Amino acid sequence: MRCSRRPVAALALALAVPLLAACGGEEEPSLVVYNAQHEELIDVVAKEFTKETGIEVQLRNGSDLELGNQLATEGDASPADVFLTENSPAMTLVDQKGLFAELDASTLDQIPEQYRPADGQWTGFAARSTVMVYNTDQVSKDELPTSIMDLAKPEWRDRISFSPTGADFQAIVSAVLATQGTAATRDWLAGLKTNGTVYDGNNVVLESVNSGEKPAGVIYHYYWYRDQEESGENSDSSQLHFFEDGDPGAFVSVSGAGVLKSSDDAKDAQKFVEYLVSPKGQQVIADSYALEYTLNPEVDLGRDVRPLSDLSPPDVDVSELSSPEVTELMQEAGFL
Repeated sequence: MRCSRRPVAALALALAVPLLAACGGEEEPSLVVYNAQHEELIDVVAKEFTKETGIEVQLRNGSDLELGNQLATEGDASPADVFLTENSPAMTLVDQKGLFAELDASTLDQIPEQYRPADGQWTGFAARSTVMVYNTDQVSKDELPTSIMDLAKPEWRDRISFSPTGADFQAIVSAVLATQGTAATRDWLAGLKTNGTVYDGNNVVLESVNSGEKPAGVIYHYYWYRDQEESGENSDSSQLHFFEDGDPGAFVSVSGAGVLKSSDDAKDAQKFVEYLVSPKGQQVIADSYALEYTLNPEVDLGRDVRPLSDLSPPDVDVSELSSPEVTELMQEAGFL
């Protein structure tokens, strides 16, 4: 039982952090997963993993930076065995604290090198593409920008919307920072501040564009495709514009998975991440409501979503996306 192995630290953390379970004497699950990916998606994956292995999983859900910072605070006393994120900057934050164990080669070999860091401390297991969604009555095809950087130009004043407080947009900013540098990112954010309208959540951005409240917005691809699969109610008056040729607007953000070095169940934790990237685990993701890209080449997402292989993302090292500098620049711009 986990509480008996790290009694003092675990009790202190349980009192200090609401996300942590109290040590009330009940038997805890075999694995504790700090999950910042979509709860519904990972819940399905975890249940299939339990059916496959008999290993129980408890999800403790939160946001990328919330859980990343929690792990950094907890250090070796963390009850977590596995950390999952929506986007990779939070993985880098935890990796830089030295908290990840190296993943098994049988896990790493299943994911192409561009979707995992060279040090093998974590791996991508799903991906999402940056897109511009536009109202087809308000934006003509010949007006579509060639670069996401163009959205900071005067011609897009009062015509663009986005949701800057979520991990999704912050990951996009991290790609702009990685490809364009600090000064250009600062100028781009200032231009967006002048031109744009802020909404709370990517679905709200999609709805605002579809209704004509705003001509265009920046989101990830699956929000639009998911609405198309469900009813089209919030997307039928819009289309997606994929940026090309390695533009930062073509950024593909990676959802990451890593095993904590402090795990008491490291062997089972390694099994969980291996299952996540295996053909079986990836097929669970492909068959789910999520419509995020799978990264194991043996499993295609399909579902009438533009294939991952057709995208032309910038050459960005997923291990070098910086959360602290992104946060600093977005605070400077007044978005956080």
